[in-house]
Amino acid sequence: MARIVLIEDDVDIRRLVADALSNSGHDVDSAGKALEGLELAVKDHPDLVIMDLGLPDVDGTELLRMIRAVSEVPVVVITARGEDDVVVSTLDAGADDYLVKPFSVSQLEARVRAVLRRRESGVEGDRLSVGELTLSPGPREAFLGNQALDLTPKEFDLLRVLMERTGQVVSKRELLAEVWREPYGGSDHTVDVHLSWLRSKLGETASDPRYLVTVHGVGVKLVSPDK
Repeated sequence: MARIVLIEDDVDIRRLVADALSNSGHDVDSAGKALEGLELAVKDHPDLVIMDLGLPDVDGTELLRMIRAVSEVPVVVITARGEDDVVVSTLDAGADDYLVKPFSVSQLEARVRAVLRRRESGVEGDRLSVGELTLSPGPREAFLGNQALDLTPKEFDLLRVLMERTGQVVSKRELLAEVWREPYGGSDHTVDVHLSWLRSKLGETASDPRYLVTVHGVGVKLVSPDK
C-alpha cells in the first residue's frame, strides 16, 4: 500500500492510528516529536505524512513549513485545534487535508485514501471515461458525449470521486470526507442535494438513473449505462 510517517506526541493516539493503518496494509513509521518526525519524513521518502500540531519540541505549523521546504509529500494534519483561522492557515501553509480530534479511525482512513488517490492521479493529462461520460482532472473539464457539462466545483469533485471508483458503492460519509473535507462529518442532506443537481445535468433522475445508482442504506455508485 503506502509508506506513512506518523508524527503524534500522544502515545495512545499514536498507537491506535499506527495499528489501524498497519492493519490496512500500510507501512507506518512513527515519532513523538517534531524533529524526529522531520528526520523520518526526509529519510524514509514516505508517500504520506500524518502529523499533529501540538508537538512538544516544535509547533506543528512550523514543522509543516520545514517539511514543505524539502518535500512535496502529502500531509494530513490531525489536531484538537478546530478554529477556522487555524484550519485556513494550516492549509495555506501546505497541508493537504485537516482532521479535528476526536475523529474516528475510519474517517482518517478515508482521508488517507483520498489524498493518496489524488497523488496517484495527479498527472494533469489523466482522463476518466465511463460510457459517454469523460472527465479531465487537470483542466477540470467534463463532457457527456460532445456536450460540455457546466459543473460547480463541488459537483465536479463529486463526479471525479465517483468516476475514480466506478462500480464501487461510496457512502455519503466517505463523500463528505473526500469532497467536502468536512472535519465534523457534515450532513447527508448536502450530498443528496449535490447528487440531485448532478443527476439533472447528466439528464437522469434518482428513480430513472443512467450513471448514478443509489444503493439504499449504503451509498451511491457510478456505473456505465452500457452494462
